[in-house]
Parts: sequence; C-alpha cells; structure tokens
Amino acid sequence: MSGLTRRQILLGGLGLGVAAVGGRIAHQSLQSGPEGHAPYFQNLSRVLHEADVVRPVMVIDYERAQANLARILERIRPRYAFRVVAKSLPSLPLLEWVMTEADTNRLMLFNEPFLRQVAEHFPHSDVLLGKPLNVQAARHFYNHRVSGPFDPETQLQWLIDTPQRLEQYAELAEDLDTTMRLSIEIDIGLHRGGVEDEETLRAMVERIMDNPRLSLAGLMGYEAHIVHAPGSIDRFFRKAMERYEAFAKTAMAASGLSADELVLDAGGSTTYDLYPEADALPNELAIGTAIVQPTDFDMPTLTAHTPAAFIAAPLLKSWEGLKLPGAPGLGHLMGLWDRRFGRTYFIDRGNWKAVPESPETLRLNPLYGRSSNQDMVNGPAELGLEPGDFLFFRPTQSEAVLRQFGDLLVYDPGKGNIREQWRPFSL
Repeated sequence: MSGLTRRQILLGGLGLGVAAVGGRIAHQSLQSGPEGHAPYFQNLSRVLHEADVVRPVMVIDYERAQANLARILERIRPRYAFRVVAKSLPSLPLLEWVMTEADTNRLMLFNEPFLRQVAEHFPHSDVLLGKPLNVQAARHFYNHRVSGPFDPETQLQWLIDTPQRLEQYAELAEDLDTTMRLSIEIDIGLHRGGVEDEETLRAMVERIMDNPRLSLAGLMGYEAHIVHAPGSIDRFFRKAMERYEAFAKTAMAASGLSADELVLDAGGSTTYDLYPEADALPNELAIGTAIVQPTDFDMPTLTAHTPAAFIAAPLLKSWEGLKLPGAPGLGHLMGLWDRRFGRTYFIDRGNWKAVPESPETLRLNPLYGRSSNQDMVNGPAELGLEPGDFLFFRPTQSEAVLRQFGDLLVYDPGKGNIREQWRPFSL
C-alpha cells in the first residue's frame, strides 16, 4: 500500500470536523441490535448462514421488489404499456419474473449478446433496442442467433439515430435478404445522441417508407436526465414532452401512420411517476432499475420505492483502531475524533459500486484506498463483529453490479428463506 500524499492528509484533516458531528450522532445507532444490525439485517444474516453462504453474494428482496413493481404498474396503467429494461435487471429468471408479474412481453435490450440470449429464452418477446448498435453487431446477431420461433422481422425493433446508420441498416437488410423494423432515436433533451431536428427526422422516415425491406416501428426518446438538471423538474419534463410531440407529429405526417400504429417509447425509472398526471403523447414507458432501487436512484420521484438489492460480504478480520500506511498518527487521531473510525474491518473482496448499509455506522475510509481482493471499512469498536459475520452494502446502480456475484439469491422475508437463485446474463 503506497504512502499518503500531503493532499490526502490535508483533506483527511479537513474532513474530521464534519466527521465528528456524524460520529456523535452515530452513537444512537449502536443500539440497533447484535453486531450492530437492525432487525431486518439480523434476519437476513441468519438466513444466509442457514443457507451456508460463505462468499460475497447479491441478495434480491422478493417482497420489496414485488412492491416496487406493483407501484410502477399502479401508476402507469392502463394508459401506458410497460417495457422492461433488461440491462437494469440483467438476469433471464429475474426478467421472466417481472414479465410474468406485469403481464408484458416487451423488453428493451442494449447489446448483442443479451439480445441473442433473450431471443432464445423468450421466443415470444417484443424487443426494442435501447441504443443504436453498430451495423456489425446487428449482422453478428443474424449470423449467430440460435434458430427458433423468435422472428426478428416481426418481433425486433433496431434503433437508428442518424441517416448514415439508416443507410448501413438498409444495406444489411439487402445483404441478408430480410426485412427490418426500425425505430428512430430522438433527442428530447439528453444530448447524448439521436435526431436533433424535424427536417432530418422527416427525411429518415421518408427513406424508410420508400424501402420495401424496411418499416418504421416507432420513436424512442429518453428524458431521465431531467431529475439531475438544475431547476424545475416539472419544467424540464414539460419541455421534453413538447419536443417529443413535435417529433412524433413529423414522423406521423411523413409516414402516414397514426400514434396507435407506432411504438412511442419514453420514460425511465426516475421519470415514470411524472407521466400519470401529464398530457404526454408517448404510449409506452421503459423502466427497470426502480424495481430494485439502488442508491443512485434515491430521487424525489422515487420516494415510494424501497431498496430491494443488497450485497452481503463476509468479514475476514478486524482490529482495534485505524492504521493508515505512512501516517499512523493520523489514523489514531481520526479514531479519537470520530468513533466510526474506532475499528478496522476487512471484508472478502469488495471495491464494488456500492456503499455500506448495515451496520449503518460503517463507512468507507476516505484515505486508505480500495481493494477488490479485501476491501477495508471502518466502524465503531462496539459493533462486536466477528470473522464470518456479514456486512451489507447497497449497490449504487444495478446494471453492472448485479452481474458480479454469480447467482442472485432471492430472499423471502415472509418465509425467512432463500426461495430461489437467479442466474445473471453471460457475455
């Protein structure tokens, strides 16, 4: 472990004042129960030990995920169709459970390997690409997909974003002697791609309508960034919907198709709750992450959702105090100043996109550095954690983190057991 820089030491010292206040407040949470866990995590720890879990695992709370999904469906139906975002729930069994609970066959995919797996596993699904793939990836799908009842000509919408990509897909359809359904990505404010003006959209729609191997499936616009933008969420949302409507009217005029004949996809986990009270044109919403609710989605628009995904990591070792390489005196000072630095804990693996959740007085060390082999966290000495006990972390996002632990363990709090295991996507 390398020594600390002067800047790190200074920053650590500046942070002690804030940490002191938090440390005094944290005293009350030490009374939460054995090993410092609240009752929920005490019960989950017991279930994991009974299941003979000895490595870091990702746990999905079945009841919480079910309640989050029920909230989504209650808000958006019957006005909007529900398209499940597969990258946010990257597991075929997890997707199957959501699709069954929600009675939908609509999926949004973002890469070619997942697309092939979905085409094989869900042969009757309706798939929309959530980002434009290079034409080489589309060709790879046709050349390597497993034969079966899934019919790309009727069940798959490729996403295009520029006239150039449209021409590439038109050439691919000609080369493969097939027909392709195309949706057009429109930029309604995210500014990371998509058609930016109505004139370009009109020309692209006319090009599609003139090609017998192509058909216009719909439009895809994404506005989930507005919850991060400075200013009024309602104002940004209204502007995004006005822009969407202008694009949609242009596409309908150029194609002769009505809104009922097109898939007008929008939404996202952070914005779906804005739609029920809005006079918005889109007819389907794509949602996924809000079902498991990681920390990056703790937004004002998702206050009704409950965290449903947790990392459980076994404790490997611990000792009194905090020993910082190159600055042992600073570690001692931090422990005196803030009781949450009173003991050092090392877990099995770590360095995930995640933050400590239970015991709630645990914290990542701002100076020590991270490790994917044995990560270090700090906490009060009174926690009483022993090697083999579980420490719990909450992922900051779902799409990558849920795939880092092997099978997802589905926890049923009501029955007090692991009801099943769901295998993630493979690449």
